[in-house]
Amino acid sequence: MSNILHRWWDSDVGYSFRHSPTAIIAAVIAFMCLFCALFAPWIAPHNPFDLTTLELSDSRLPPAWYPDGKATYLLGTDDQGRDILSALMYGTRISLFVGLAAVVLSLAIGVLLGLVSGAVGGWVDGFLMRVCDVVSSFPAILVALLIAGVARALYPNAAEGVAFGVLVLAIAFAGSNGWVQYARTVRASTMVERSKEYVHAARVTGVSNWRIMLKHILPNVMGPVMVLATIQVATAIITEATLSFLGVGVPPTSPSLGTLIRVGNDYLFSGEWWITIFPGLMLVLIALSVNLLGDWLRDALNPRLN
Repeated sequence: MSNILHRWWDSDVGYSFRHSPTAIIAAVIAFMCLFCALFAPWIAPHNPFDLTTLELSDSRLPPAWYPDGKATYLLGTDDQGRDILSALMYGTRISLFVGLAAVVLSLAIGVLLGLVSGAVGGWVDGFLMRVCDVVSSFPAILVALLIAGVARALYPNAAEGVAFGVLVLAIAFAGSNGWVQYARTVRASTMVERSKEYVHAARVTGVSNWRIMLKHILPNVMGPVMVLATIQVATAIITEATLSFLGVGVPPTSPSLGTLIRVGNDYLFSGEWWITIFPGLMLVLIALSVNLLGDWLRDALNPRLN
């Protein structure tokens, strides 16, 4: 593992990272958010979703630096007495899980369809691209709302795990922000790669088409896909927050950042600004850091800029 890290550090990408202050700051912020999300049960001051530990008398307390605040609630509490700082850690955990799962699913579907479309061509390529055009014609949030709404109507008493799965599916199939971008990116790269000499040499030696696609073409088209996936993580997290804000996201018993923002929005104009502002800032930090890392990775992997 140390050898791999050392080789990466000495590579062109590692050199680009070391000399990019923006990428370093974005990586530090992203790592801190990921660390707090993964280790929330151990580092959070309270368990905000344990109903036995909540005190309604501590509801809507301001941050600790206010005269009415308490030192035990650094960022204040919400309407149920939940610690905002702890809720941010747990909410970030859920948002990251849903966002990463949706990106992995959409990446797998998009890469497979794009690879088949670009390598096979003909009517298969035409049919898959028309499907992409149809899906892209609908707004992403509308598709996600439709899938989530239909699932909730068919299974109103579904378990929490099923609700998370439906949300991941809704984001993964959400129009042009889901699998369609991966399919089009991989298709374009595959059409370029399939005309190169190493593919013709493999075909002449009797290598099957599936082996050529998976062993030869796929590794050479994954560069742009990784850049797109990095940027899409932020988009998926924001989509999840939007769905949760609209009330069709994660279950209320496991609120994400979007749910926390929706709850705090009811108290924003009554003076309890911290209930919605801090989750909103956390969402902005995650999306901004991931987007900046994606922009850096795109430039680092672009040979014309090196």
